[in-house]
Amino acid sequence: MTTTLSRRTLLALPLAIGAAAALRAGPARAAADPVYTGRFSSLALGGHDPVAYFREGRAVEGVRAHETAWNGANWRFSSAENLEAFRADPEAYAPAYGGYCAWAAAEGYRAPGNPDYWRIVDGRLYVNFDGNVQRRWEADIPGFIARADANWPGILAD
Repeated sequence: MTTTLSRRTLLALPLAIGAAAALRAGPARAAADPVYTGRFSSLALGGHDPVAYFREGRAVEGVRAHETAWNGANWRFSSAENLEAFRADPEAYAPAYGGYCAWAAAEGYRAPGNPDYWRIVDGRLYVNFDGNVQRRWEADIPGFIARADANWPGILAD
């Protein structure tokens, strides 16, 4: 059986092949958000007050009445004073690596940060995925921070 292709079909063939290849490759992946908020939320640190880690030495839930937007996420605070402190200097209180897991960042990838597993090191807040990961991270905090700093923010594009 012989198939005869029209001139129009021959001209359209490269376009069709290119479209099919694009569909197989899938849509282009967007870069990850610079602040981890979870899949179904816009709240940084799961709604915990980042200033409270420094002022109270513990994880404290923020409230909707004391909320602000910064760096693509919503941040909640337990008091108006903590909200104002954050607004005055958000970089001082926001967690390193946007609240993604510090150990995962050191390993070269993103993983959720859990606001219950945290540590302040040299004036910077770090969160980890869970207690097991945090114990690994604590085995060489300076080394893991150096590696994560080298990887960040490049891992947002992965």
